[in-house]
Amino acid sequence: MDRVSNAGPGSPGSAFGVPEPVVLVRDLRKSFDGQVVLDGISLEVGSGELVSIIGPSGCGKSTLLRCLNFLEVPDSGEVRLAGHGLSRNGGSWRRADEAAAHGLRSQVGMVFQSFNLFPHRTVLDNLMLAPRAVKRTDRVVLERDARALLDKVGLGSVAGRYPATLSGGQQQRAAIARALAMAPRVMLYDEPTSALDPELAEEVLGVMRTLDAEGMTQLVVTHEMRFARAASDRIVFMEAGRIVEIAEPDVLFSSPSDPRTRRFLRQFL
Repeated sequence: MDRVSNAGPGSPGSAFGVPEPVVLVRDLRKSFDGQVVLDGISLEVGSGELVSIIGPSGCGKSTLLRCLNFLEVPDSGEVRLAGHGLSRNGGSWRRADEAAAHGLRSQVGMVFQSFNLFPHRTVLDNLMLAPRAVKRTDRVVLERDARALLDKVGLGSVAGRYPATLSGGQQQRAAIARALAMAPRVMLYDEPTSALDPELAEEVLGVMRTLDAEGMTQLVVTHEMRFARAASDRIVFMEAGRIVEIAEPDVLFSSPSDPRTRRFLRQFL
């Protein structure tokens, strides 16, 4: 598994020295109605890394993820994903920007805390919709691939059912499979287990561990500290729109370098 440099000049954390990270963020900034939400975020993630992003509510974790695939348009900064890049320095959003953002999104699968499955479609159809619209692949091939993904996440037996008939854990695993159907290079998760009880959450985390073992690059906004510590290659701690500290899990949990990190983690130790 490749390792990575943590960020741009002056950013916290040590360097691992990967020449071409899969995810590269430089000086990313975003405000809403004059409120600064992201204040100069820089981060690099290497191929196959699982990076967890933790921090108090409202610190900008989810906004960072949404800016990575331009669900939110950053005010300024640079984002590069698997060779596709887009830089912003204020100004209006142009057609060329949208084309570049489309290239970024094609490399990313995103999973939300609320599942976001289409309720009037079967689980199988949910997986086939996007590939059918974008890739225009033969239906037989689409169905074969979709069923293989459902088997991968342990849902092969529910392909013909509707989302409302599934447990929360099953719905979230279906959402992961749907994101994987577009063959992304990077998976982003925004609190994927926050709406689930511990047993169902473990089903979802198990799928993410499997993807990690297979070499999928993953960024996870999470409050699951046990998962973050056990599964992550590195953990990013954010506060007030900034990256405070980046470290490997054992280092972050046993001897964090910043007092803000220590205060935050104290409630989980």
